[in-house]
Amino acid sequence: MKDMQKLFPSIDGNEYHREELISYIKNILTEIDELKDPSKLTLGEMPEYTEDYYNRITQQAKVPEMGLSMEETVQKLLGLVKGHRYVNSNYVANAAPLPNIASILGNLIMVLVNGNSLWDVEGPAAATAEVEITSMLSKLIGYDPNVSAGYTTWGGQGAVFQSLRLAIARHEPQSNQKGVPNNVYCFCSELSHYSLYKSVEATGIGINNMIRVKVKEDHSMDLEDLKEKMEQVIADGGIPLYVLATMGTTDTFGIDDIKGIKGITEELEQKNDLLPIYIHADSAMGGMYTFFNDYDFETNPMQFSGKVCDVLTNYQQKFRNISIADSMVFDFHKLGQTPYITSLFLIKNKEYLKYVDLDASETPYVGNRGYGSYHTSYTLECSRMGSAMAIYASLLAFGAEGYQQLLANYIHVNIAFREALIKEVPNVAITNEISPITTFRFYPEAPKWNDEQNGYVQLEEMTEINQFNDKFAEVIGIERDIIFFGNTKKQCLIKPVNASQRIPVYAHKFFAISPYTTIEEIDRYVAFLKEHMAFYLKTREQILV
Repeated sequence: MKDMQKLFPSIDGNEYHREELISYIKNILTEIDELKDPSKLTLGEMPEYTEDYYNRITQQAKVPEMGLSMEETVQKLLGLVKGHRYVNSNYVANAAPLPNIASILGNLIMVLVNGNSLWDVEGPAAATAEVEITSMLSKLIGYDPNVSAGYTTWGGQGAVFQSLRLAIARHEPQSNQKGVPNNVYCFCSELSHYSLYKSVEATGIGINNMIRVKVKEDHSMDLEDLKEKMEQVIADGGIPLYVLATMGTTDTFGIDDIKGIKGITEELEQKNDLLPIYIHADSAMGGMYTFFNDYDFETNPMQFSGKVCDVLTNYQQKFRNISIADSMVFDFHKLGQTPYITSLFLIKNKEYLKYVDLDASETPYVGNRGYGSYHTSYTLECSRMGSAMAIYASLLAFGAEGYQQLLANYIHVNIAFREALIKEVPNVAITNEISPITTFRFYPEAPKWNDEQNGYVQLEEMTEINQFNDKFAEVIGIERDIIFFGNTKKQCLIKPVNASQRIPVYAHKFFAISPYTTIEEIDRYVAFLKEHMAFYLKTREQILV
């Protein structure tokens, strides 16, 4: 076993083993740094992804008979990194961040002590961090930290699933034994993340009982349509169970009016003698902007520009109401700049957890024998990584002001990008409100976005414009290792003048997600698009001729 012990950290903290581990870590950092090129998005050269790429890997893979040396193992690992995207100023595609150093260190500590967040006996460091960040962030959004609860889970998807699970059990306490009632319904924006779609599948409610609500021009939920559809469900004998309020849609950053949603649910509850309708704020994308909930825009101590303040003041008015929700989520691995997966599911009233908690007899190996009173037998997971430590480290290192500076810069950069794009590219239209995301749509000739929105464009022409954007995405995608823009095939739904159904709108995305995405880079981004559009139009013209 002596040879096997060499593969593990020391148990006595001796200097030899510590220096050996540090040398491996230093080697990894050094070799990854050597692969970095600020003018490219990838670490070294990207592999040639042929159609049989993964099939060849499948055929070659084999567990070695004898273990490799640590040096050989490290080199094998570094081989996987080559060609991996690295978030610098060239990545403006999506919410895939560059983790900050504090969060990396928090993650490292989590790995070294290897605690299970299920229970403080197995993971006291993560348990304490989780309790602390739950209190910190509850105070930030307006939950009472003495009443609220929170735990880390598998992203915004995990939070949506957990909240729906709570909603079902709160409404029908016997559902854990008897199953889910077949007449309960969920409501969400037509632009909401597919998390609810997957969750109604998994909980057994069924996709047919998920009602999509139209959105307005600002991509927020149309409350009149919500009320009408909820009333129809009630008239047909159904029960409105759950509303998903999207606080920052994935593609356009549309923010639902959660106060208005609450007003509708309360009115319907009273009128129809219904149990409380659960509201979950899917704030995976936008939740970090609650850091501005108490910012004084009158004195503006951080000296943000007037345009940035206008956007943030609007956000403050919307996000201050997030405490109305029964639950919400912070996805730090998006705008919080932490590693995957670092999401905190926050619950307004911890009493709700009793509806999904296991009986102590079902967990005899855990029970309630913690150092304090911490055990999380109410979570769907039994084994939970201590990702609270990465969030905790980030909150300490950034503080409220650090996050305010970072989040305001995303807005600042997007304003500059929009202005430069419109000025330099004549056949483009901006298709969403100012946010950390800019969506934009190109046209074969002059922009027709207003006409499209108002229903003046025919189906055939809208389809042609969609295809125009889809093919241009392929053109710029060839050089995505230089600048990587995002794209979507469902920014929103619009009804053509000659069609009965609305169709999805294709658009491109500029997503500021890195501290290295700055004003100084804007001209380069726009020049890239302008150059490739000129090439695309010329090539297209030649093909048409």
